[in-house]
Amino acid sequence: MNRRIASGSARGARLLAGMGLGAVAARAAYVALTRRPPGLNGLPGEEVWDRTNHRGEPVTLLEGPALVAGAAAAGLLTPGATGRTRAAALLAGAASGILGGYDDLAGSASSRGFKGHLGALARGEVTSGAVKILGIGATGLAAAALAGSPAPTRRGRAFDTAVNGVIVAGSANLMNLFDLRPGRAIKVGVLTGAPLALARPAAAVVAAPLGAAAALLPEDLAERAMLGDTGSNALGALLGLAATRLGRGPRLAVLGGLVALNAASEFVSFTKVIAANPVLNKIDMLGRRPVAAPRPAAPAADKPDMEDAFRPHVPPQPGPAGNGVAADPA
Repeated sequence: MNRRIASGSARGARLLAGMGLGAVAARAAYVALTRRPPGLNGLPGEEVWDRTNHRGEPVTLLEGPALVAGAAAAGLLTPGATGRTRAAALLAGAASGILGGYDDLAGSASSRGFKGHLGALARGEVTSGAVKILGIGATGLAAAALAGSPAPTRRGRAFDTAVNGVIVAGSANLMNLFDLRPGRAIKVGVLTGAPLALARPAAAVVAAPLGAAAALLPEDLAERAMLGDTGSNALGALLGLAATRLGRGPRLAVLGGLVALNAASEFVSFTKVIAANPVLNKIDMLGRRPVAAPRPAAPAADKPDMEDAFRPHVPPQPGPAGNGVAADPA
């Protein structure tokens, strides 16, 4: 009994240490990045990363890179993880964040969702979203292979790698679909990550991203910053990787849920579902500023191509073709 209590206490201490490291690293990265925003292609940092939201107020996308940097740094230092697990977490978080950042800065609203991006790809048009979808799929499989499987046979290990790869990629995409209101993606991340933090194999993976996300939540709720694809894809991928440390039965349940939700997102608005449910809506509004009054309708040609009030409208940027910094809402 005493040994079990001591083991549980040590596990709790490692979890708190990982979350603390993630929070400190993410806040430090956010302060550094917002103090001197990095430029791109000759454009100043403010022009690259700043957006105007539905209130007409500036928000920055640098919350996303801060989460990626904080989770990566803390993940390497968090006690209790094996070397393979640390390497897989670094790959899943950093690669998903980089692919999301590419979509944040180079994307457009011409295609949305799996159907839109893959449909464009079938027509010979390579969208930034298609690059991200395929890249995150490959990243998920690579991270799953790197993390390894306890299955005793080659066939079992191959099966686990395939299942785990889909979980990582599906989680990355699904988290991005929740980044449509202030604080929503982080709340979803905390609510889904908390049970994983109680599971011994998953706790070492989930601690750092949970701490990083929680530390950045006030900026998100205040609408000073947003995760964007960079942060939401990375957060989802790391939570997915944590879920792959569970037993085969729970993992298959997670896989089924992810496939169902990602498929449903092609036909159902999660925002409308949440707004229609009193409990979900109360959680969604917790800590947020009051909803802004609707603006007068603009002529059809001037309306941004997006269903959502939180996703910022990105005006056309000056410069040669290919140097724009439009954000893809999908």
